[in-house]
Amino acid sequence: MISQTVIPTGFEQRQRHDAARLFSLIGSELAQVEAEFARQAQSNVQIINSLNEYLQRSGGKRVRPALLLLSCYATGGDASRHNAIRMAAVMEFLHTATLVHDDIIDNAQLRRDQPSVNERYGNQIAVLLGDWLYMTAFETSLAERSLEILDVLTSVTRRMVEGELLQLSAVGDINISEQTYFDILRRKTAYLFSACCEIGAILSGADEARQASLRDYGMNLGTAFQLADDLLDFTETEETLGKPAGVDLPEGKITLPLIYLLEREPSIGRRASEIIQAGAYTSFTRGDLIEVAQSSGALDEARNQARLYADTARRALDRVPFSDYTEALRDIPDFIVERER
Repeated sequence: MISQTVIPTGFEQRQRHDAARLFSLIGSELAQVEAEFARQAQSNVQIINSLNEYLQRSGGKRVRPALLLLSCYATGGDASRHNAIRMAAVMEFLHTATLVHDDIIDNAQLRRDQPSVNERYGNQIAVLLGDWLYMTAFETSLAERSLEILDVLTSVTRRMVEGELLQLSAVGDINISEQTYFDILRRKTAYLFSACCEIGAILSGADEARQASLRDYGMNLGTAFQLADDLLDFTETEETLGKPAGVDLPEGKITLPLIYLLEREPSIGRRASEIIQAGAYTSFTRGDLIEVAQSSGALDEARNQARLYADTARRALDRVPFSDYTEALRDIPDFIVERER
């Protein structure tokens, strides 16, 4: 086992503090999720155990399991029951699998301040580990004996793969439409948020109306989350984020701030194409790009879109009974959108 001490950046420390405050209501349940994740990650194949230990040391805020647990409580369920803990671990397995596969596709070298699995162990092992995590998620979920939950899981997994394929097909296309961008975003990110919230409501025995409320909440929250992530990549530094920043454009990924910038300043298209072709910033630096995006209003418009989806997520909870858990869910959109500050 590799011993590694990671000193969090100021940005990460603020993130962890805010997350701890929002998820304090379910602290003991999240600890059970961690234990369940570790238990389900065990294998009689030693290399899998080593890989999973490596992944678990990288941490993460466990936003998706927390959404499932809070949604279960908010709709009248008991998220401390083992089936809720088990399904929360399943959602973290699915999320972790997508991260492992995404890092392979993106040739990413870092993940949460440490070498990515593909960088540390190579692409072949990383592909198989991602597959193993997916299969473990589905094997674990079978214990629930719920066709309704399995239907949600298979649907979201298919959409995530479709999102990755759509994104790959759009790499380098500076003419990508806003509609296509949002289609990719929802498939890659928002549907998993939505599934976490919906499954939490299903586990509580909530009626269809409340399941729909949580499903809509998660979809809009996930959209706001990814919009904020794309803004962070556009504007923040590696030092503040604790991971590479400004990599989307050199990798050929066209995100909403650039779409809005190209609408306002079409001449920037040539500069953007040069950066994509070079795979790095050229004479037109990242600082130049941020400056023109800010002055054109493109960044403000993208931020407003994130706030709009955050507001829509909160409104979806109007049909959910008031409780401390519902209020925690209401607070999460602000935490997510304000991450760019």
